[in-house]
Amino acid sequence: MFDLRYHVASLAAVFFALVIGILVGVALASHGLGNTERKRLEEDLRRSENQADVLRSQVDSLSQAGSADHAFVDATYKSVVANRLKGKRVAVLFVGSSSDDRRSKITQALADANAGSTLRFTAVKVPVDPSSLEKLLGKKPFLAHYAGPEELKNLGQALGQEFVAGKDTPLWNALRSQIVEETIGPSKRPADGVVIVRTAKAQTGPTAVFLKGLYAGLSDVGVPVIGVEGTKDDGSSLKAFHAAGLSTVDDVDLQFGKLALIALLADPALSGDFGTRAGKPRLPPIAPLPQQAAGG
Repeated sequence: MFDLRYHVASLAAVFFALVIGILVGVALASHGLGNTERKRLEEDLRRSENQADVLRSQVDSLSQAGSADHAFVDATYKSVVANRLKGKRVAVLFVGSSSDDRRSKITQALADANAGSTLRFTAVKVPVDPSSLEKLLGKKPFLAHYAGPEELKNLGQALGQEFVAGKDTPLWNALRSQIVEETIGPSKRPADGVVIVRTAKAQTGPTAVFLKGLYAGLSDVGVPVIGVEGTKDDGSSLKAFHAAGLSTVDDVDLQFGKLALIALLADPALSGDFGTRAGKPRLPPIAPLPQQAAGG
């Protein structure tokens, strides 16, 4: 794969091209130079041209390596991901309205890795209305300590924990009418991993505080939590997920991104930011499956 080396080599090639231009300009303007000075300039020019040729060759090689990475993933995807999530229960959480396209890409990745159907899917309505939340919580004595604007982060964190851990979900039950736009699947079964997507624009004020707590709560339970975007998205949600300490995949609509997502869900020890954005394809380490799991 290629990453920072590509950008360094590109910049260096540009730099040496500029040097060549300067030397040529100096040479053309230096009719009065003596023979020694002229020969020195000509030698500097030859060295710079050779350096630029080497660097351009490196850029071409690195670009071809990046294309090869994608081709290799496309060719081997099915065999690499088969059974990698077998027996895993994965929940999907949208912040904002559900997107059929992104939801289908996630569902396809899970099916490719033999995870079966999504454990549960929930779309959270934003922005939140703190006063309405406070009223609903105030009616439940055992939840009243989450009421109030100063408790929004703690409320979000507790909701995140409930979403992953399942079992009893009193907060989701109490606030469903206010914060849930859509939900499918059982709430009681614990999740082995979570995929989170933000379709809503970046939030501010009380909703931002609430979401910060929600992201923290998702990661508290100790299972993989991965924030994803598509290749055409603007990257703003990935910044929020990254700030919350979540792993991210920036191209879940490509097989490259699906493979990264599956690898992260399969191994809780893996973390980081992966995908193809910014011209630097990056996958997490992918260990061979035990023979029994690989064979089904």
